[in-house]
Parts: sequence; structure tokens; C-alpha cells
Amino acid sequence: MIIYHILDWFFTVFHTLLIFFNLLGWIWKPLRKLNLATLLLTFGSWLILGIFYGIGYCPFTDWHWSVLRELGETGLPHSYPRYLINRVTGINLAPLTVDIITATSAGIAFIISLFLNIRDYINDKKSPK
Repeated sequence: MIIYHILDWFFTVFHTLLIFFNLLGWIWKPLRKLNLATLLLTFGSWLILGIFYGIGYCPFTDWHWSVLRELGETGLPHSYPRYLINRVTGINLAPLTVDIITATSAGIAFIISLFLNIRDYINDKKSPK
């Protein structure tokens, strides 16, 4: 049973860091390309895999839910951000509220990351080597 507790903490830390990286990874120039890639993979999961598993699908959430079910958790929400907010703060936000905040934040992060990556690409092409 200890392995499931370790996996629970692994997924909690990893998934939380991934969320923060998706939202803020564009800030540091050396990580901008990786940030754009993780955002594209996230959107691909939400939209392309979402065709088969439901819009917003994330394999990390699916795997984490499997671990939590093994630990006896029931009534897990559809949304990992909703689960995380509740787990960390005890606040139980409405699903639609969390979905709107999640999609809007991810969309803004994507626009910023795309803009900065394009700007960096143009500037790198202009500067002499």
C-alpha cells in the first residue's frame, strides 16, 4: 500500500509543477520552447484525446485517479485543478468555475508563450552570429 501513497505524492507534485510550468514557463527565455511544447501537448490531450475520452482529458489525471481509487478515494471530480484546489485549500469550487479559470489561464499562457517564441525566433534571426 505504501507504493500507492508514494505514487499519490508523485502525481500531486508532478502534476502541480506541470500546471505551474504551463502557466509560467514562458517567463524564463531558455524554457520558452519547452513551455510552448508542453502547452501544445496539454491542448492536444484536452482536445484530441478528448474526442475519445471526453474534452479536457489528461492521462496524468487518469493515472492519478487510479492510484487514489486504490487508496479508497471515491467521488473524484472530473477536473484535476478542481481536485487540487480542494486538496490544498479545502475550497470546493463549482466545476464550471474551475473549467473557465483553467481554460482561460491556459489560453492566456499559450498566447503569451506563442508570441514570445515567435518574437525570440525573429530576434535570433536578425542578430549576427
